[in-house]
Formats: sequence, C-alpha cells, structure tokens
Amino acid sequence: MPGPMRPRSKNHGLDRAKDFKGAMGKLLKNYLIDYKWQLLIVIIFAIGSTIFTIVGPKILGNATTEIYTGLMSKLSGGSGINFENIAHILLTLITIYVISSTFSAIQGFVMTNVSQKMTYRIRNDLANKINKLPMKFFDTKTDGEILSIITNDIDTLSMSLNQSITQIITSICTVIGILVMMLSISVPMTFISLIILPITAGMVGIIVKKSQKYFKDQQDYLGHVNGRVEEAYGGFNIIKAFNGEEKTIKAFEKENDELYNAGWRAQFLSGLMRPIMNFLGNLSYVAVSILGGYFAIRGRITVGDIQSFIQYSRQFNQPIAQVAEISAVLQEMAAASERIFNFLEEKEEVQHIKNAKKVGDLKGNIKFENVKFGYDDDKIIINDFNADVKEGQKIAIVGPTGAGKTTMVKLLMRFYDLNDGAIYIDGNNIAEYDRGDIRALFGMVLQDTWLFNGTVKENIKYGRPDATDSEVIEAAKAANVHHFIKTLPNGYDMVLNEETSNISAGQKQLLTIARVILANPKILILDEATSSIDTRTEIKIQEAMDNLMKGRTSFIIAHRLSTIKNADLILVMQHGDIVEQGNHEELLARNGEYAKLYNSQFEEVEE
Repeated sequence: MPGPMRPRSKNHGLDRAKDFKGAMGKLLKNYLIDYKWQLLIVIIFAIGSTIFTIVGPKILGNATTEIYTGLMSKLSGGSGINFENIAHILLTLITIYVISSTFSAIQGFVMTNVSQKMTYRIRNDLANKINKLPMKFFDTKTDGEILSIITNDIDTLSMSLNQSITQIITSICTVIGILVMMLSISVPMTFISLIILPITAGMVGIIVKKSQKYFKDQQDYLGHVNGRVEEAYGGFNIIKAFNGEEKTIKAFEKENDELYNAGWRAQFLSGLMRPIMNFLGNLSYVAVSILGGYFAIRGRITVGDIQSFIQYSRQFNQPIAQVAEISAVLQEMAAASERIFNFLEEKEEVQHIKNAKKVGDLKGNIKFENVKFGYDDDKIIINDFNADVKEGQKIAIVGPTGAGKTTMVKLLMRFYDLNDGAIYIDGNNIAEYDRGDIRALFGMVLQDTWLFNGTVKENIKYGRPDATDSEVIEAAKAANVHHFIKTLPNGYDMVLNEETSNISAGQKQLLTIARVILANPKILILDEATSSIDTRTEIKIQEAMDNLMKGRTSFIIAHRLSTIKNADLILVMQHGDIVEQGNHEELLARNGEYAKLYNSQFEEVEE
C-alpha cells in the first residue's frame, strides 16, 4: 500500500531552534517582560525554598551528633541523651521544611499563573493572526502544520516554561548551596565527591551521543506508524472493498517493527545512564564513608557531619542531572517559540485601505478587464481574462478541470490580488474597497459543505446573526430542507457535530444553501452547488435557486452542463482564457468546445 499522501505533524521533542537566542529573546521581549514582577517573586521564593531545604541535612546532622554524644556519655556514666536539645533541633527542622514547602508552593502557583496567562495571550494572538493571513499562505501549509503550531507548540511552550524557570533557579541554587555546605564540613571529602563528576559526565555524554540517533529514528517511525493508522481508518471502506486487509496489516507490521527496533535501542541506551550514575555514585559514597570514618576517629569531624555530608553528596548529582535535562527542555521551548513567532510574523493580508470607497448601493454590474493571475509569479494560470456581466444576469463558467473556473470567483472576492488587469463592480475597481466590504456583497455555496459545531439554526444564521426564527424557517423552506429539519431530534435546535451521522452530504448541502438564501446577498456564487444532491432533490432545489437568483448577478460553476442551460451567458474557459461565450443555443450552434463538452456528457448519459 502507498504511504500517506500528506505530511503529518510529529512530536517536536527532538527539534532544535535555528536561532536559540533570537527565539528566547522574542519570547522575553514580547511576552515574559510583561510579567517581570511575578517572575521576580518566583525567583525570590524559589531561592528561599532551596536555601531552607539545603540547611535541613546540616540541622539533622546536629540531631544525630546529639544522640551519638548522649549515648557515648551514658556508656561513660554521664547524663545520657539530652532529649530537650533533640526536640528543639527537630522542631527547628520541621519549621524549616514547612517554610521551604510554603515558599515552593507560592512560587509554583505564581509560575503556573504566569505560564497560563502567557499561553492564553499567545493563543489569542495566533487566532487573530489566522484571520489576517492571505489565502496564499494556506496554499503552502498543510492543516497538520498549522494545527501543530496552535496546539502542540503552545502546549510545549506552556509546560516547558512552567518547568524550566523554577527548575533552573532551584538547580543552580542547590548546586551552589550544597557545594558550600560540603566545603564547610570537609574540603578533602568534597574533593573525593567531586572527582567522580567528570567521569560520570563523560559516560553519560557517550550514551547520549549514541542514543540520540535512535531517538530521532523512533520519532520518525512513530510518525510513519501514526500516518499508517490514520490512512487505514480513513480508507477503511476501500480497504474492505478491495480485500486489502492483509496488505494493510503487513505494511503496518513492517513499520511497527522498525519503530520497535529503534525504540528498544533508544530506551536501552538511555536506561543505562541511571545504573552507571548509581554505580559511580556508590563508589563515591564508599570513599566518603571511609574517609569520614577516619576523620571521625581522629576527631576532625562529628558523626552527624558524616551523615549530613553523605546526604549532601547524594543530593549533589541530582541538580546537575536536572540542569542537563533542562537544557533539552529549553531547546524544545526555543524551537516551539521559533515556530510560533515565524507564524506570527507572516505577512498579513491588507484588510483596510486608506480612503476606501463605501459599497453603498452597488447593483452588480461586473467587468473583468485583462485579468492576469498566477498563484506563483512564475506560473500564470489566468492569462488574459475579459468579460462584461450585466446586473441580474446568470453567468455560467464551464470548462475542463484546471481551466481556472474557481480561481476567477476567488479573484472576484479578493481572496487573491491580481498580477495584472482589474475587476470592476459598477465601474469601480474592487481594489479600492476594503476586502470585508466586497465580500459582504457575495453569497457562496461551495462543493464542499462547511457546517460548524452548533445548532441547525445557528448554522443557517451564520451569514446573518440578527435574523429572526421565522426568517430562518422561510429560508429553510425555500431551500426545501424545512421538512427534513422538523424530523430531526430538537428540530432547529439540534446540535450538529462530527458525530452527526444521520445527516447525508446532500442534506448538509441544502443547509448551506438555506444559509445563503437567508443572507440575501447581491451577488451569488455557486461552485458545484448541487454536486452532492440526488436528481429528485436537485430539481426541487434548482427551482428554489432560480427564484433566489432573480434580480441578482449570479456566477455558476458547473460540470453538469444540463444545469446551466438557462444561463444568460456561458463562459467557456480553457487554460485560463475564455475561448467561447454565448448562451446555450448559440454555443451548441457553433459546434465548438462547449458543444464537445455538452455532447460528451450527453453520450455518457446515453451509455
């Protein structure tokens, strides 16, 4: 079986930013700077929490020393253990840990608040940005790429930010604090503990270098497996129809095996790090214990200091490992930020122009004059399009696939700007109006239906939110969909969503037609509007559409030429140019391109 046709979004965990400093600088300048006081609170409380935590083992060591001294005193005939001193030490220790936990909770609360508010703002900025981007941008991006930025990258940024800032502060303070406490207990013992670090770092570096390749392979193969699963479920009916189950299973097993092998190697190698670090750490503890015992015998340190030092030694490696992990988190955060800012910096479509004309009472006389257009400047698809459309005329645009039919109506609605030439409405160049004002003149029914998650009534009212219920019902009746709506649970208040399986494609199309009827536009665009409707329904809806188009300029794009026989003007397009124009009878009489198209469809019907 062939693989997925479109790239799917993957986990970006192994991505690295092309410009780490630039991405982090923009994040700081555009967003984080607005929370500087909250971040200062986070830093202060994180440092305070760490300091109180670091002091704990030293105080606990004092309690151990007090118990040891008391026992030795008892054996020598002395007063024994001073429980009052121990109680005082333990009370102090509990107080310190409570303060540390309180500080940690406060900084966590503030940091979570900052990260959530910031990501809320970024989501809003992205949502606003999407509505300002030109259609050309979406032609170069897949849906998965855009969704990945708005969902995956935002979540990555939020989680990374929440973890990294407090973790960095805590780790740095912990390393410095523990090092100071260890040096205050014994310089030789500190040297013994530190000498193992470069050995550990070297071993971990070797493992990371070898495992990184397999982690990358794992992510690649995971994307392939996800794509295979999506493809199989998306085309489940086709697979069943062509008995392709075995091929699908074999293809999946092959890619699943590759994922297993890469994942096994990656996890095995990364799993070696902890036992290696534990082994080397235990060697360090043994050396520290022997040296500490020797110093205790010589009276150079107390037993409690040995206990405190061992605790510090165990804690010392942890923040160093955390710093290494945080560096990866920061890279991930920078990569996500870079993609977000690249999206936010995309060139926007000009929505409003200076001294823009007002739409007013435009009637619908449209003129295409030497229109030239290409989605890419070096690939022109509309060469020299000229047409003169009078108010209220019904214009049909026909031609083979790729002739430029749909492109022309997109240009009319200013989804794209022309390379050359001009389009006029009532003698006014459409480039002299704001895009929103121009688009408000049009009503569109496309081949692909679009209904959002909402009630039937809300979907019909999309183009005219202030419409009354009675007006909605009249529009539905005109579209011959009122009776069907009444049969639905809750009728006009039924919620439509992806799980709505009792509405056919044709019925969805009728709802979109009702939406246009309610909007009452001055100019209509019907792009294969009846393609999803059966023949009997098509006859009914054609009558409703004919009534709707009376007095309105209408553009009809159709492959079934039988539906546009009564058009006032038929434009036959080929390779971006009009090769013929006239009404149905005139074009058939010429026996040209239109006659070939019409007769070929008639022959197909006869067969």
